[in-house]
Amino acid sequence: MNTNPVLVMPGTVPAPRGGILHDLHARHDGVREVLARIDAAARGLDLPAVSPRLVEGGEVAPGRGPDLQYVEIFAVSIATHRALVGTGVEPGALVGQSVGELWALAAAGYISVEDTVRLAVARSRALTRQDWQGTMLAVGVDGRRAEHLAGLFGHPDLVLACENAPHQSVLSGPTALTADIERVAAAAGWPTNRLDVPHPTHSPALARSARELRAGAPRVPYGGGRVRVCSPWLGRDVADDDPVELMAGALTARVRILDTIRELHASGADVFVECGERAVVAKMIQASVPGVRCTVPLAERDAPAVLAGLTTGTPSRNGAHPGAPVVVRPEPTVAVPTPATDPPAAVRPPSPAAVATPAARPEPVEPAPAPSAPAPSAPAPSAPALSGRAPSAGARDYDAVLAQLRDLYGGYLGYPPDLLGEDDSLEADLGVESLKQVALLGQVADLFNLPDLRSNASLLGFGSLRRIADAVVAGGAVGEAA
Repeated sequence: MNTNPVLVMPGTVPAPRGGILHDLHARHDGVREVLARIDAAARGLDLPAVSPRLVEGGEVAPGRGPDLQYVEIFAVSIATHRALVGTGVEPGALVGQSVGELWALAAAGYISVEDTVRLAVARSRALTRQDWQGTMLAVGVDGRRAEHLAGLFGHPDLVLACENAPHQSVLSGPTALTADIERVAAAAGWPTNRLDVPHPTHSPALARSARELRAGAPRVPYGGGRVRVCSPWLGRDVADDDPVELMAGALTARVRILDTIRELHASGADVFVECGERAVVAKMIQASVPGVRCTVPLAERDAPAVLAGLTTGTPSRNGAHPGAPVVVRPEPTVAVPTPATDPPAAVRPPSPAAVATPAARPEPVEPAPAPSAPAPSAPAPSAPALSGRAPSAGARDYDAVLAQLRDLYGGYLGYPPDLLGEDDSLEADLGVESLKQVALLGQVADLFNLPDLRSNASLLGFGSLRRIADAVVAGGAVGEAA
């Protein structure tokens, strides 16, 4: 097996938390140098420097646009890369998910850090100007079934956008169709989750933005990369490819990271390191290649120790061997169902009277402020019966509710319930990915007869058992759960 790890750059993820790079900045000259370069490039585009918030801490400024979010995501990825290289890690290859391909090109030395910032912001501004009213919807099935689901609606802009893992795909299409897609998926028993992204991409609808980038994005010097870069949308390694064309072409193309990861593994890669704040692509990798070793250094309590361990073989502080699945959890015992069959014959798309499916794509309207992302909304899949019962009419006791939640989530994670902290982040600390959070929250809603919990977006992504228990207690008295 190849001992040189594959470094993976995430695409559009939530804005990094303040202070995420504090330790790496203090310990690595390469991190300080690259952040100073990013800050200078950002200021040249009339954006604030990113290092003060990422190093010293601070909340995301209300009302800020998406340009800075992309620059911050890049800063986290390239800083992690610089720290890895600074500790002696020699990457065997680099892979980027969606816009993360730009980060991978910069890490490989194919384009400069400054030009990466310029291209990322040019991409963001082109997408903002088009202001496509689209949604990206994760569906808990393989790509073939997700593509069949999209085909039921016959809309030219509704397509399979990403094949992430054997049981996770992403559709990209008009927001007006999303609720109907969710209804059809629910009838087939497939969980769904709306992705909170500033710009939906990977749809033919983005042809206008792609044309604008090809015509007006800054032309930058490129080539001479030091490390292999694998492109999930091209389906091959990056060679003498114009980065502007790579960026523009990806906007309307399907991303097949599942195929890329499997091909890398087949060629000998068995260690993958995600250069991001939390396990996003790493979860896709473990689902795609069971037994592969993944780590996400910034998700560890002592990121510098994990970075050092990748080269020395020293166990990390939590006792896990570097390269082992430190953050990425194994498949749960209470799993989201992954049907082996296609949708039942009775499942049909909405009638033309209910949903318009125009033959031609309408011209986009003039730019407008981007709407906030729709709240995730998905029916919970069926699950094994739970032993606990909701209290009968009367005020709910917080401790009793928390105990039931610990039993439910402990069963999912395979942990003793008492080890689950009230304030542990479901995603960052416990490794519960977004689709599974939707499914489990649906089970909580059923257990306590509180259907409104299903659409409570504040309990997803940054949820904790305390926040869910508070929501259940605040839900009022209802009858016993079934």
